Amino acid sequence: MSEGGEVAEGVGTLQGDSVTGVSGPGGPGGAAGPESMDGREELPRSAVLPRHRSPAPNPLAGLVRTVAELGAMVATALESLRLGLRHGVPVGELIDQCWFLVRVTTLPLILVSIPFGMVIALEVGSLLQQIGAQSQLGAAMVLAVVREQAPVATALLIAGAGGSAMCADLGSRRIRDEISAMEVMGVQPLQRLVLPRLLAATIVAVLLDSVVSVAGIAGGLYFGTHSLHISASAFFATFGELSQLADVWVALFKAGVFGFIAAMVACYKGMSCKGGPKGVGDAVNQAVVATFILAFFVNFVLTIVYFKFVPQKGL
Repeated sequence: MSEGGEVAEGVGTLQGDSVTGVSGPGGPGGAAGPESMDGREELPRSAVLPRHRSPAPNPLAGLVRTVAELGAMVATALESLRLGLRHGVPVGELIDQCWFLVRVTTLPLILVSIPFGMVIALEVGSLLQQIGAQSQLGAAMVLAVVREQAPVATALLIAGAGGSAMCADLGSRRIRDEISAMEVMGVQPLQRLVLPRLLAATIVAVLLDSVVSVAGIAGGLYFGTHSLHISASAFFATFGELSQLADVWVALFKAGVFGFIAAMVACYKGMSCKGGPKGVGDAVNQAVVATFILAFFVNFVLTIVYFKFVPQKGL
């Protein structure tokens, strides 16, 4: 065979699935049949290729990702505070964010706190009435509303109304490349955008805690005087029997921590979102859910620490 024929035969041998340029069972230039050129039967390609199995899910992978993301949130917040100490706080943006949070959360908080206080008065008052101690409703209301209900309700409303708006605003800036443009121009986005929101959420949460406490106690007073038929003087006379000034301070501290957490999660999710408008919506949803989980967990830890180190007042 000539040199050209040897090259053609070699090419035909190397091509496994379709042999071109060599006569076979399918005719000249056609595809090879089920048998190879040497007479042996060829196996299907699916039987030759190995099957790739998906790796078994690692139960610790999700926990590691969650801890890493939480660390990134805390690092972002601390970096914002560091830049604020170094370059100052944008006062105008801080005032705008404070006013925005007050405007969108005050009325919903009051509307939530009044029926919540009435429910507490109903549950606790029914029990106290059975033992003939309905006059102690005021003391129970102070512990339930001031210490627990007010900080948690403030955190939920700030996360749901204010935090979602923060996340959507920063996420929209991210997908429009506004934040990237600020970085190119030498402007610190953490100091200009994140820091005012962190401080505003913390300040407004502390201020709104008092409003929630007053509204909740007012709801309990109304229910106690109209359903349990106790006098307003008896309701207020028992305020100091179980509560103390430390309860007020720990409630304000909890509210400030919850507000900071809500802004921290919202700003981080907004600054790191991707995927267009759908990504912004997903980031808002994740921010609200993560804030609720963190708020309840931190509330549990702070309550344990409070009961461990602060002596409680008894009858």
